[in-house]
Amino acid sequence: MGKIPKGLSDKDMLDGYVEEVTMEAQFMAAEAAEEKKRREKIFGKKENSLSMSGLDDETLDKLGRKLLELKMELFREGMKNYTLKVKREGWDIIITPVVKGKPAK
Repeated sequence: MGKIPKGLSDKDMLDGYVEEVTMEAQFMAAEAAEEKKRREKIFGKKENSLSMSGLDDETLDKLGRKLLELKMELFREGMKNYTLKVKREGWDIIITPVVKGKPAK
């Protein structure tokens, strides 16, 4: 057995050490990959995300809150089957709920 050098940092002591891949590590990696796929399926990929629109976090938060308020008001009024129509008029972007099955104005 060799002499243990004194005064080494943790990084220096573990230099060259390679951890063996265990079954546990393989299962954890597989679970993480499945979780990532599930999240991408539900929330979409980052490239398609609204955060890529150039809006800062504060503005995205305000927009999300206003859309949630609208959704809750529509629910209270009994409108459950609707889509959101987005249009631009000059400098304004207008989001209007449209009941599915009825003709748009």
